[in-house]
Amino acid sequence: MPTPLETPQSLCSFGVARGDVTPPVGIYHRMWGAASHERSTGVHRPLTATAAFIAPPGRPSEGLVLLALDHCLFWDLETQQLLDSVAAKSGVAREQLLVAFSHTHAAGLMDSRRADRPGGDLIAPYMADLAERLAGLVAEARAHAEPATLCYAKGRCDLAAHRDLFDEACGRFVCGFNPGGPADDTAMIVRATGADGRTLATMVNYACHPTTLAWENTLISPDFPGAMREVVEQATGVPCLFLQGASGELGPREGFVGDPAVADRNGRQLGYAALSALEGMPPPKTRFEYAGPVESGAVLGPWRHTPLDADRLRDLEAWELKRWTVELPYRSDLPTAEATRQDRARWEREEQAALKRDDRARAAECRAFVERMDRQLVRIGDIPPGPDFPFDVLLWKTGGAAWLAVKGEHYQHLQVELRRRAPDVPIVVLTLVNGWQPGYLPTASSYGRGIYQADVAVLAAGSLESLTDDVAARIAEWFPA
Repeated sequence: MPTPLETPQSLCSFGVARGDVTPPVGIYHRMWGAASHERSTGVHRPLTATAAFIAPPGRPSEGLVLLALDHCLFWDLETQQLLDSVAAKSGVAREQLLVAFSHTHAAGLMDSRRADRPGGDLIAPYMADLAERLAGLVAEARAHAEPATLCYAKGRCDLAAHRDLFDEACGRFVCGFNPGGPADDTAMIVRATGADGRTLATMVNYACHPTTLAWENTLISPDFPGAMREVVEQATGVPCLFLQGASGELGPREGFVGDPAVADRNGRQLGYAALSALEGMPPPKTRFEYAGPVESGAVLGPWRHTPLDADRLRDLEAWELKRWTVELPYRSDLPTAEATRQDRARWEREEQAALKRDDRARAAECRAFVERMDRQLVRIGDIPPGPDFPFDVLLWKTGGAAWLAVKGEHYQHLQVELRRRAPDVPIVVLTLVNGWQPGYLPTASSYGRGIYQADVAVLAAGSLESLTDDVAARIAEWFPA
């Protein structure tokens, strides 16, 4: 008899809540060094936050709240304040909160240290209101929790493209579409179904920088995740969460534009890919079995979806969390704060000189370098002292799947290698969770070549590979080959 096919599944308690978290028009919006504007001028699509409460059956106190948030990132100061506030207001323990940034670069930079910039005075009140809204969503998701089945499917979408491109003309790497570079096209799709068969929510875990909209755009926007959610939600009638994967060197093939229609087109491409995978999912709590021969014009061999037995259902209730810290070494050539401030002052002087001689092109270049130095000061100022960065990892097993939640921007190696080593296990890889530091984690081969992500990385070469090996070993303990 042919071996039955069983879709990976998890049994859990699940609840979901969605809210609008769009900042006010006119808030500080300058995310790009090349941008000439400071304030947002309108809204392309609303920004949303979606809370998903996921817990082992009958044990809500052990659950996690996943908050999918339409923002690029918050620096550590704002992130820690937000987590503390949401935990206090919602009554959920801080360690249970996972704020997963979509990484849209069109939401604005919510940096409280920029309160003196145009629109910066709106940042603090917006962040206070955001904490209130997120706390309400957390409470709502928990209150709506019900027995559910999570089913997993692997889709494919070629929206994401490699973005480390060597420009032969200028003899250096740029951050742009590289047609010859590898790009993981995996879209991990999760469907939550209630005990009565209702679809409760869907999740799309995909690795691609939301950088369709760039310096020419002045509108608040979720970038491509907005249209992706719209496509999926119109078909399913329930919230769809976008969960950013390991996209350090991945971005949309067509990006860095000012036209919102391109972002919508990119989003629809991912949305249709997600729907294709969703339509191929079987009913929950079933396996696909050969039903035996049927005499017809030919001898037919139909298959049927059959219910899982009680023992197998108990296996799918499995729930286990692992939290640990990996000590990742800093690079030996980190810039100092004093040297960075000196560089910033030099670029600011050159910008003023260029403006005086009406060289606006050079002034714009210098202004971009001033912005780089501002971000470098934050990047090196927020890291803990010592030779190593204490990198926190959260890994949890729910039924037949593994979920990974980590900070930072990781090259695709993280997800590709984890899934290669455990090909039969659906692994949801969540990056930019509860913070951005330590920033980029590129592959070791990216260092020393003039690639942006490696040049600004604070961790030494090999850190990503060490982290991946460590996580892979923990997954193997749960799912031995």
